[in-house]
Amino acid sequence: MITEKTKILICDDSSLIRKQLKDLLTKMDCEVVEAVNGQQVVNVFKEIQPDLVFMDIVMPEVDGLEALRNIREYKQDAKVVMLSSVGTSTKLIQALKYGAMDFIQKPYTTEQVLKVVTDVRQSKLA
Repeated sequence: MITEKTKILICDDSSLIRKQLKDLLTKMDCEVVEAVNGQQVVNVFKEIQPDLVFMDIVMPEVDGLEALRNIREYKQDAKVVMLSSVGTSTKLIQALKYGAMDFIQKPYTTEQVLKVVTDVRQSKLA
């Protein structure tokens, strides 16, 4: 039986964060696509329809909260996890209000990322 790889879109304006997260997700047998800002992530999301999005909140052009709103308007059940080093409760509350499935504060742990990926994989099977 061939299982389809979990398709994940990561969006962060930091190339270092994208590389670290991509390396980690690739080890978890995920197919990873990258975006560098909030406008690009919305366009790429519409194009590839990923299973999961990991997205920074603070980015140039369009921030993560606006991108999250745009993604959820396009696809209501989109699974988006916000990543941010700016751990303000206001942004956390906004992200959850806009439909984020989770909020992970940077620096994230392998366990946090693995748990989210596992949850998404299980929900695909359900």
